[in-house]
Amino acid sequence: MEFQAGKSRVVIKEGDIVREETEAIVNAANETLLGGGGVDGAIHRVGGPQILEECKKIGGCKTGNAVITSGGRLRARYVIHTVGPVFRGGGRGEPELLASCYRRSLEVASTQGIKSLAFPSISTGAYNYPIEKASRIAIKTVVDCLGNHPEIQEVRFVLFSSKDFAVYQDAVKELK
Repeated sequence: MEFQAGKSRVVIKEGDIVREETEAIVNAANETLLGGGGVDGAIHRVGGPQILEECKKIGGCKTGNAVITSGGRLRARYVIHTVGPVFRGGGRGEPELLASCYRRSLEVASTQGIKSLAFPSISTGAYNYPIEKASRIAIKTVVDCLGNHPEIQEVRFVLFSSKDFAVYQDAVKELK
C-alpha cells in the first residue's frame, strides 16, 4: 500500500526492517542505546559491533528524542535510534512522546540529507503501546511533518507481521 503525502511517497508494507534498502532505518531503541530485544536486537545483530560502539559514544537518548549512527553492516547507510514511551494507560504523555519519536526521526533524517527511511512500529512490542492507537499517531505525525521536510522522498512503515500490516492499512484508510 502506498500514497502521496505532499511531495513524498509513503509506503506501508510487511517485512523485516533490517533488509530494507532505504538510506536510513529507524530503530525502536531503549534509553541506553546498548541494544535490546525485538527490532533493536535485530538491528544490532545484523548491523554488527560498529553500531554499538557509536551508540556508546553518544551515551544514551531520552524518550521521544532521536540520534543517528552509521548502519554498520546493514543495507541502510544510517540508523536513526529513537526511544518510544512505555505505555502506561495513555495518560502520562505517551501519545505526545510517541509522536515526538516520529517527528524527531524525520528532523534527524532531514538534517543528514536523507531522502528515504523506514520506520518500524515504535513502542508496540515490549513497550506495550496498543498498535491501533500507535499506528494512527505514527501515520498522522509523519504525514503532517513531511511538508516541513521536502527533501525526504520516501517514508516506509515496515511491519513485521501481517496482523500489524493490516492495522496500519486500516489507520491509513481512517486518516484519508
